[in-house]
Amino acid sequence: MRVVHVVTLVSDDGAFGGPTSVALGQLQEFAARGHTVTLLSLWRGRSRAPARIGSVPLRSRPARSLIPGQGFLGLMHPLLVRDIWRATKDADVVHIHAGRDLVSLTALVLAVLRRKRFIVQTHGMVEPRHTTAARLFDRAYMPLLRRARGCLVLTEVEGRALVEAVGPDGPPLLPLPNGVRPPTGREEWEPRGREVLFLARLHPRKRPEAFVEMAALVHKEVADARFKLHGSDEGLLPVLRELIAARGLEKVVSYGGALEPAAAVRAYAKASVYVLPSVNEPFPMTVLEALAAGTPVVCTDSCAIAGELARRGAAIVTDGSPEAMADAVCDLLGDEDLRRSLAEAGRRAVEEVFSIRAVGDRLEEIYQKEIS
Repeated sequence: MRVVHVVTLVSDDGAFGGPTSVALGQLQEFAARGHTVTLLSLWRGRSRAPARIGSVPLRSRPARSLIPGQGFLGLMHPLLVRDIWRATKDADVVHIHAGRDLVSLTALVLAVLRRKRFIVQTHGMVEPRHTTAARLFDRAYMPLLRRARGCLVLTEVEGRALVEAVGPDGPPLLPLPNGVRPPTGREEWEPRGREVLFLARLHPRKRPEAFVEMAALVHKEVADARFKLHGSDEGLLPVLRELIAARGLEKVVSYGGALEPAAAVRAYAKASVYVLPSVNEPFPMTVLEALAAGTPVVCTDSCAIAGELARRGAAIVTDGSPEAMADAVCDLLGDEDLRRSLAEAGRRAVEEVFSIRAVGDRLEEIYQKEIS
């Protein structure tokens, strides 16, 4: 099977977040199954784009801001149009990780012109929007989205928002979870240092300020704990630095910038605890990656997978307040047996529920039913 995926941006700092990670994980699994895979995307980084990311061939063009001030929506490169047109010609499967942006719009147009059956996956990025810019964009975008053979959704909440945005005549909703590759072998638990990790975009929904406030509370109880933030800045870094200074945490809390995937894996493996203060998180890949690394996780109750993790004893689920997160982190730093228990339960959850192999089985079934 010749499988082509399109995602808006691949970068060395992981700026586009979950959609890129999901696309790469799915394609790596399909490559391992013997399928021919290709990822098309824009590229942004300090060096030239790689020809491959692991087992996945990457066809990319440098990201250019064709519509200034619009973030990811305005990124494009004219030659990517030709790349997508050529790559989709002989594709058996066209899978578009579709947000409201020029790359997604282009891919949808070309798939329709090619008369290809295609699948879309919106990753919670397509919700009702009522601004003038969104309404104008949607006049072209929504009719194309309705032409998809199916739309992959993570949760019922995402599905309802998508139906509200696209309308009742949209594509059928096809449930598909995110997944990560389970750890190889049975790794023995090893005590780690006293580092607490935040690894996500510095975006309001991720609530890095709450992480800093939590750090201030933990530091009063666990003086040797250290706190590290990683992630691409989306405007909050100056605010965080002011907050760190105001709380007198300059020697305790540090920002290490965005990380490429291999460095992110090392960061998870080094940390004693991973904390994600996000609210209304549909299906956080960073939590799955931390679980796979054997790192105890603290998350909020509005995270879509919080219930499953709590039921399995695979994470400490809080109400998201700095106080509740601080209590959880203090408990974990003070109890190695609790950290070990959460780490082992987290790895089991990855193997049994959130494995990329199970995702691959489901996605293969969808491709064969909806496209072939």
